Amino acid sequence: MTRDQSVSSKSFDILLYLILTALVVVTLYPLLYVAFASISDANQLISHKGLLYRPLGFSIEAYKSVFKNPGILTGYRNTLFIVVVGVTLNLFMTALGAYVLSRKNVMWNKVFIFVIVLTMFFNGGLIPMYLVVKGVGLIDSLWAPIIPFAISTFNLIIMRTAFMSVPDSLEESAKIDGANHFTILFRIILPLSMPVIAVMILYYAVDKWNGWFYSSIFIKDRELFPLQLILREILIANQTDSMAAGSSAGDQFQLGETIKYATIMVATIPILCVYPFVQKYFVKGVMVGALKG
Repeated sequence: MTRDQSVSSKSFDILLYLILTALVVVTLYPLLYVAFASISDANQLISHKGLLYRPLGFSIEAYKSVFKNPGILTGYRNTLFIVVVGVTLNLFMTALGAYVLSRKNVMWNKVFIFVIVLTMFFNGGLIPMYLVVKGVGLIDSLWAPIIPFAISTFNLIIMRTAFMSVPDSLEESAKIDGANHFTILFRIILPLSMPVIAVMILYYAVDKWNGWFYSSIFIKDRELFPLQLILREILIANQTDSMAAGSSAGDQFQLGETIKYATIMVATIPILCVYPFVQKYFVKGVMVGALKG
């Protein structure tokens, strides 16, 4: 019986490892393909068909062309502003809301939670949002993709649940010592909830970094375009001619293909570099924010 269980357990482990390996390959290969293509020789890449397992030759002309494009550097600047300022505002507002909703003695607490959760399923729609943003004068402003999205309901619920797991005795002791609500939140609750804070930073940062839809609606000034809008123009509108200037028509087309891949890498690498620093908090933070209702 024990031997049968051991064989069954090993078989299950092998099957599980095979499935996980397949998932890793399926997930990782597209990124490797883009990375290999971005440093490949343009002529060889155009003529290549099928899967790509290594760079075809070696060339960094695509990266040189990308960084010569002033729109890329401007997009980086605008995106960094949106990410840094947006994530800071997101964390501050979400922490305040989660703290209030996690307190047991708040009047109409359940009513507030019901109304807030309701916004996850019903909202006014895009046109009313555009009219509101226009009415408050945020059109063609970097604040347009920041202020209207100061709080995510989903993240608010996760952080509220994490705050509820902090023992009430700590709050009572702090109040006896004369601490007010801001002191309790910023010096007791938040330091004890760092795994959840790290997860919130990752969620909000990825959302701000990848966001392009609302920016395309609210921002028309090209000097204010975030990086993702520049990337969208290059990939969808195929606007690579200016970056491949100085080459013949045929070379421009070939170099344009590698420029697309290089632009994707330039836009992706920064957010990938953030993940290793918050990975150790990720699973713990999500679990803390999901177990207690």
